[in-house]
Amino acid sequence: MATIPVNDDNITEEFGPHLAYSAGARLDSGAEVDRLVKTHCCFCGQQCGIQLKVKDDGVIGFEPWMEFPFNMGKLCPKGIKRYLQEAHPDRLLHAYKRDPSARAGFRAVPYWQAVARVAEEIERIQKAYGNDAFALLSGASLTTEKAYLMGKFARVCLKTANIDYNGRLCMVSAAAGNKKAFGVDRAANPWSDILKAEVVWISGANVAECAPITTDYVWQSRENGAKIIVVDPRITPIARTCDLFLPVKPGRDIALFNGILHLMIENDWLDHKFIEEETVGFEAVADHVKEWTPTKTAQVTGIAEPLIHRAAEWWGTASTSFLMHARGLEHHTHGVQNVLGAINMVLASGRIGREGCGYATITGQGNGQGAREHGQKCDQLPGARDISNPEHRAYVAKVWGIDEKEMPGPGVDAYEIFRKVDKGEIKGLLSISFNPKVSLPNNRFITRMLEKLEFYASIEFFMSETARHADIVLPGSLHEEDEGTNASAEGRVIKINKAVECPGEARQDWKIVQDIARVLGREKGFTFDSPGAIFEELRVASKGGYSDWSGITYEKIERQYGVFWPCYSEEHPGTPRLFERGSWNSIADGKGRFFFPDGKARFNVAPYTPPAEDVDQEYPIILTSGRVVSQYLSGTQTRRIGPLVDHYPEPRIEMHPRLAEKYGVSEGDWLTVESRRGTCTLRAQIVNTIRPDTIFVPYHWGGAKSINQVTIAAQDPISKIPEYKVCAVRIRKAEAAPEHAQREPQQ
Repeated sequence: MATIPVNDDNITEEFGPHLAYSAGARLDSGAEVDRLVKTHCCFCGQQCGIQLKVKDDGVIGFEPWMEFPFNMGKLCPKGIKRYLQEAHPDRLLHAYKRDPSARAGFRAVPYWQAVARVAEEIERIQKAYGNDAFALLSGASLTTEKAYLMGKFARVCLKTANIDYNGRLCMVSAAAGNKKAFGVDRAANPWSDILKAEVVWISGANVAECAPITTDYVWQSRENGAKIIVVDPRITPIARTCDLFLPVKPGRDIALFNGILHLMIENDWLDHKFIEEETVGFEAVADHVKEWTPTKTAQVTGIAEPLIHRAAEWWGTASTSFLMHARGLEHHTHGVQNVLGAINMVLASGRIGREGCGYATITGQGNGQGAREHGQKCDQLPGARDISNPEHRAYVAKVWGIDEKEMPGPGVDAYEIFRKVDKGEIKGLLSISFNPKVSLPNNRFITRMLEKLEFYASIEFFMSETARHADIVLPGSLHEEDEGTNASAEGRVIKINKAVECPGEARQDWKIVQDIARVLGREKGFTFDSPGAIFEELRVASKGGYSDWSGITYEKIERQYGVFWPCYSEEHPGTPRLFERGSWNSIADGKGRFFFPDGKARFNVAPYTPPAEDVDQEYPIILTSGRVVSQYLSGTQTRRIGPLVDHYPEPRIEMHPRLAEKYGVSEGDWLTVESRRGTCTLRAQIVNTIRPDTIFVPYHWGGAKSINQVTIAAQDPISKIPEYKVCAVRIRKAEAAPEHAQREPQQ
């Protein structure tokens, strides 16, 4: 495929301006609507309930959905403004093929002609190079039905092992740690248990900006008398109101957890009965943490010894507690070890599986939980089954009507797919709802690999930075244009309801995938007439798996305001609180509470290892990255919503006044961040809420504003999650404003 120059900051009017568009905001708020549609927010894993206002088959606003129990009508800024994207002029209404002679580098083509080209290239590449030479990258914002279909499409229609999803950048370290410790990957508790905890411990989770409604639960627990402990290198909004803030040095969380457990053992703040009867492996962990004295813990973490003592005492002596974490714990080359260290603290306390006592991973993406449970993760089959397990393979193959021997084995993670492109092993790619050019680390490498592909097709509703490298772009569906299920951060399966039709030639994503299968002549198993039909097969495919949805129906979800999995029959109410004695027994066969044959949880030795790239004289500053409240992931949607752009129009480099003084930097100065991989020039923002040895940059922007030009592609050896939270950089004042400064939004 010939290389075609692509300018990330230049979108011509063929697709509409790459600017926020807020036409919906000009609508009369008092306009009569045709109907209200109860559904859920299209963004983060909280999946807040919302009612969309529909008039003339367009979404023109929202109303609170007070009855939905998770958020009870409350919404964050993104949820309130989500509806504004529906009328955006950038919306893809036709299929496009890449054409250098066209003004935008693309030309509209008839839908079926585009589908035929995709099928033709799949067939050509697989015939020439083998089935695995064509790969799929999918998204965790898809409904579970679509995620299930993508996994089946890869393994049954294309017979390729190479499928993965952007949840690889989200919760996979937590998933791996949870499976090692509990035998299952799911938050252990409903959020209502937060309100009954005496101590709430939050590690690496900027809940006020990334999961705002969770903040309300934390504040309510504080009103009930709870002590709040926050661990983070930045004084995030939730940290400003906590009782104890531990400013950990990025990448050193496991040292803190080992140090806390050391003090719990030393002071006998342990639940000996629980440890003896419900767990295995404590002795090895206890022996391992002997060396993690408060002094050593303080030296490694950068946290003062008295604070470590106080945190251990509060946690160790509480009668109820809730520990939660997110990407700050997981985006590391030792993210799984971080998760296991946190779980060791929970298990040693015995405070899990009962009211007010819990542990939870805060899901980042809308369906980050459900989208990996049911088949689009490279090593996983529906029901969270292991694709390498012969029994698991045989069961799913029977549901799919294929010979188990025909099913490919495990593939590789999302980043490794691009390394295989570099090696010439993968020649073609189809992606959906994944923007790796912005979201993957060292993204200049990703750009080169997108151009190296012989063929690339993308299913999108907006022309993302990645889609601009595609040979064919197929117009997919927005959240409100389809129906299906998601699994929220709590493990609550909820129902997305269709509000409006797809505009123009855009189609529901599941229809597009089936159209490709049809043109390929491989439509067997891909003739579903609705998401509900896909869900019925998913229920069967998940039955008996770790993530058993067989007892969940659309009607039951609506009636109960969601159903917590596992749910083993239509009579079963679901399982809000995992590991609660007597609440389930399908997998452990009555032998215990945890998802292992003996029913016991596992302690795991979690050794401390430093980041893959630590600071040195040449690169003396730690860069960490994350989200801001008004933007979401790669920004494909939120950067097109006017009020959200107004709130945070450009990425900034957060730095402490002491660091700024050292480099002679003032507020608003242009500053260049440089790593061993690349540079990024942005304005400085001087704040007192960050460690003096660390800078923070949000990652929601593409092109020259993308901080992932700088980040490192080192990965956790188990989860394969990249180390976004730590890389070594140096900074300098820019000699001149960058080119993108000329296109800055007016303040």
